[in-house]
Formats: sequence, structure tokens, C-alpha cells
Amino acid sequence: MNKDILNTGVQDFIKKNWDTDIMSVLLKKQFFEGVSQRELTEQLEAKKKCKNKLPSWFKATNIYYPNKLNIEQTSSEQTAQYKSELISGKALLDLTGGFGVDTYFFSKKINSVFHCEINQELSEIAKHNFKILGQNNINSVPEDGIQFLKNTIQKFDWIYIDPSRRNDVKGKVFLLKDCLPNLPENLPFLFEKTKNILVKTSPLLDIAQTIKELSFVKEVHIVAVNNEVKELLYVLEHGFEKEVFVNAVNFHKGQARYFNFSLKEETTAIVKYDQPENYLYEPNSAILKSGGFKSVGQAYNLKKLHQHSHLYTSETLVDFPGRRFEIITVHPYSKNGLKELQLTKANITIRNFPVSVAELRKKHKIKDGGDAYLFFTTDVNDKHIIINCKKV
Repeated sequence: MNKDILNTGVQDFIKKNWDTDIMSVLLKKQFFEGVSQRELTEQLEAKKKCKNKLPSWFKATNIYYPNKLNIEQTSSEQTAQYKSELISGKALLDLTGGFGVDTYFFSKKINSVFHCEINQELSEIAKHNFKILGQNNINSVPEDGIQFLKNTIQKFDWIYIDPSRRNDVKGKVFLLKDCLPNLPENLPFLFEKTKNILVKTSPLLDIAQTIKELSFVKEVHIVAVNNEVKELLYVLEHGFEKEVFVNAVNFHKGQARYFNFSLKEETTAIVKYDQPENYLYEPNSAILKSGGFKSVGQAYNLKKLHQHSHLYTSETLVDFPGRRFEIITVHPYSKNGLKELQLTKANITIRNFPVSVAELRKKHKIKDGGDAYLFFTTDVNDKHIIINCKKV
């Protein structure tokens, strides 16, 4: 951590030039003694990344930013605030602290919070920023979280863990055991230090598989922002053996839309199947990730087009946590069916369909955009169809 970056002149430059062209700064001679142009541009890039994602950090004076990768990988304020509503008590340990966004929001709900971060510089940066943001109940621990737990006699009301991909694992990670720390391996030890664990994982991980890898899962939370799943959260309570509840939430334009169900309810839910009626519904991404396909159909009294299509229909319009469309026409997927549409521009979605969007656009010369919405899918009779809609 280069403390010269915190000098008044440097901070003033960052504040005034965060949106400037990075290369125009990088290629010029050094502006400030003790601060290289690369360090300066790293601050500018990271601050720019924070504008919408971390407005509290962006607006504060004398914030020290890590490289932009740390900003990209950290929680947004919106998702961090959501996580903070899941916990309570007097003491929490953030085992894998990082830049400290989650830690900061936990500290608003918990009396004493410990922020463990093995990267010494990142730990120092987070500690500085906590002070700038006025949170004085956070203890910064610049070491590995598991090692810290082994050396302390303290117990915690909660332990929060955000495992990262192991460096020796190539490609995408789909199992918790391929992350650091290895959570399945360390769970028995962690439960010696707490009764409650909150785990954050990548949206790529399969929920059913992750539940199998973990123990005592009480709740699963799927958190989406603007219809993009950002985080999967697992609430673990030592000794819990009852039904697992799933909570899907999508934040959009300052509002949150929730849908909740239990895994048992999903297995026993009854959903009807039928041909497209007057209205079409597509669940938001959080619900699609949750796997509550029967539960959402039953909850809103909708009919499903096909077991694997995850599109729903009704005769009359209902409120729904996702996109809603009025069906104009339905056509078989064929040359004649597409000719009848007479469309050269449309928004295309595929659900349970063997051809990709890119292939459909190329093959049928349909440009992106406009007011028309085409759903290429499979109906209850296993026939490929095109549903021509307009957004409600």
C-alpha cells in the first residue's frame, strides 16, 4: 500500500479525473512524486468501477482502491446489504475478507466483526477504508482465516465464507472442494467455533450438488440484480435437519421481487400443462436458477408449456416475478411459419429449443431489437413452435 497515494494532491486528481481516458494518463510523465502513472491509473480505473457498484466508497474522500480485479470480484452494496439482513448477534468472523464490502455491512448489524485477509496489502487497504467509512468495530486480521481460528479460543455467532477458486484448478469451478478454503473438508472444525455459517458461492455452482457437499443447510438464497444472478448464499445451522427453504430475489430499478418455496414443496407441487393461451410468462433469472419450476407455476395458477421449457401461460393476465407478454400469434417452427410472421427484426429467446439464437438470426435473417418478441420453444406435444408476443 503506497501511502503517497493518500496525499491531498493525488486524491484531488483522482476525484476530478476518475472518468478520464486511462491511456492519456498512463503515457504521460509522472505527475506526482512517489506515485507512478501505473499506480495512478489503477486508482482511477478502480474508482470508476465503484461508481454504481459501491457508491459509498465512490463518494467518500481518501478511499484507497485495490486493483480493479478486486472490485470486480467483490459484492455490490446491494447484495452485501441483503446478506447483512440474514445475520444477527454480537460477533462475526469474515473468514475470507477481501476488499471488505460484506464485512462493512455486517459491521452495521454485529457488535464485533473480524476481517481475515491473507493478502497483507489488501488487508491494510480494507483496514484503512473501514476507518474512512467510520466503522470502528471491525478487527483487521492480516492472515489466513482458518489459521486464525485455530489460534483463537473465541467463538462467533456467525462465520461468513466466500471461497475462491484454487489457483491450480483450470477453467470454471463447479464444486466447493475445488475452492479455497476447502469448505466440505473444514466444516466440522468450523462448527466447533460457531453454530451458524453463511456461505457465498459463484452462480455457476449447482445448488443441489452444493447442498450435498455441505451439512445442516437451512436456507438457500439466490440473489439477482437486473435479472442477472450474482450470488448463491447458503445458511448453515449446526444440527439443522428440517426442510430446506429456497429464497429467490431479483433487484431491479430499486425494487426487490421475492419468491420462496421449500425443496419438499417443489417435489410435491402439481403443475398443469397446456398450449399457449393469451399470456406468456418467463420467470426471472433467480427463479430459473432456483429450480422452483413447479412451485412458481402452482403459486400463480399458471400452466406450463412443457416440462423442460420453463415458460408459463394463462388466459387472464396475472402479477408475476418475471417478464410478461401478450401472445399475438403462435406458429409451428417451419419456413412457412416464419414467413407468416413477416418479421425482419425481433427480440429472440429460446427455451428448450435445439437451435441457438445466433443460428436463428443468421438462418432466418432476423435482426436484433424492435417491439416484437419471439419465443422459440417446445410445446406440451413436443412440437417446436414460435410464439409471437408483445411485452406487457
